[in-house]
Amino acid sequence: MNHATKAKEFNKDESKVNWHDKALWYVREKRDKSAHSIQGWEYLRELGSAIKANVLSNLDEYLVEFESNAQKNGIHVHWASNAEEHNNIVNSILEKHNAKRVVKSKSMLTEECHLNPFLEKKGIEVIDTDLGERIVQLAEEPPSHIVLPAIHKTKEQVDELFQEHLGTKPSQGNPEYLVSEARKHLRDKFLKADVAITGVNFAVADTGGFVVCTNEGNADMGVHLSKVHIACMGIEKIIPKEKHLGVFLRLLARSATGQPITTYSSHFNKPEEGKEMHIVIVDNGRTEQLSREDFRASLHCIRCGACMNTCPIYRRSGGHSYDYTIPGPIGSILSPGKDLKKHSSLPFASTLCGSCSNVCPVKINIHEQLYKWRQVIVKEEKQPVVKKSILKVAGIILAKPSLYGFAGKSARFALKHLPKFMIYNKLNAWGKARDLPEIKNENFDEWYKKRNKNG
Repeated sequence: MNHATKAKEFNKDESKVNWHDKALWYVREKRDKSAHSIQGWEYLRELGSAIKANVLSNLDEYLVEFESNAQKNGIHVHWASNAEEHNNIVNSILEKHNAKRVVKSKSMLTEECHLNPFLEKKGIEVIDTDLGERIVQLAEEPPSHIVLPAIHKTKEQVDELFQEHLGTKPSQGNPEYLVSEARKHLRDKFLKADVAITGVNFAVADTGGFVVCTNEGNADMGVHLSKVHIACMGIEKIIPKEKHLGVFLRLLARSATGQPITTYSSHFNKPEEGKEMHIVIVDNGRTEQLSREDFRASLHCIRCGACMNTCPIYRRSGGHSYDYTIPGPIGSILSPGKDLKKHSSLPFASTLCGSCSNVCPVKINIHEQLYKWRQVIVKEEKQPVVKKSILKVAGIILAKPSLYGFAGKSARFALKHLPKFMIYNKLNAWGKARDLPEIKNENFDEWYKKRNKNG
């Protein structure tokens, strides 16, 4: 099922679509206010982009440096070439400690590797402790956003979900009550957990430490109460020096939610006495993306979600319509590299307006990469006959000014005089939710010549 079909399902509930759109645009506006309040914002973006470009050009050296320094700190370092290896490594650590209960903070990499279902099949209880992640876990759904995983759910829906799974009382979606009940539920899970799993926002090559950013403190709670900490990171999460953290911590929270900084920016450099710390460094297609010159800059991404909050397509189609771990504009660049056939519709789920590139904190040229993927897909994937025929005819018309002028006059006449049902019908998908503007009698060229003639 392609993006358009899934988006159609999401759009059946118009009021929810409007609410989803407004909620995300509100976050985008918060981002703008926060970005404009800091001096040198554009310089920060340039600096962040340059640091990331340097990392990708010297990735092998930084990864080896990070491994060496992490091991000196007493951290166990593991390497995984793909999702299967990642999951097996995590499971082997759990088996070593006879662990049956795991608390996990938000990690898009573990979502990408489908770690939860893998461990659950082995009889291990895995509890997502980020509130949004826990909501979608209870609903047996994937996250629809990388920062706001349950943004597609209303508070009333969460109320019903908690009643079903946590035994809470009906509260008409009272946020304070629901958060309080979630806290009680998760506190018990933290206290009984054997192992804590976290993601990694930034791994620092020159110290061997790493940083996890949260707004709920759930990563800290899990790590400090468990005897074993497993951190999972993609190879692109490396930054060269600790001093560079100041750049990315300023960029991340402002771009994600409009905050000056995340509530918790937790630094992990070595295990506590009597405890173990493991870090699993994962490729899973990143090296292949790095080899694609036109798309390697997509690995600059710091997972802030700003491109999703601003994208007019994402806001009105929902994250689940992308059918990929990372939805939205950045996901539409990453996904074809994983499976071109399955995700060939995603680069076309864009207006190419460039808003995503404008808000990206590390200046990824997202809309340009989407356009380049379209060119690749048209060459490598079979296109619908109707689409190919229409584009071929359009190419002929646009190549000949006289033919273009005739076609324009014919179209204007038809649109002004044909009965409405001949334009707005099931065969015209564009007309289902759109009205054409008022049709003029002349085109711009005719109007301009007449204007000059009349002085």
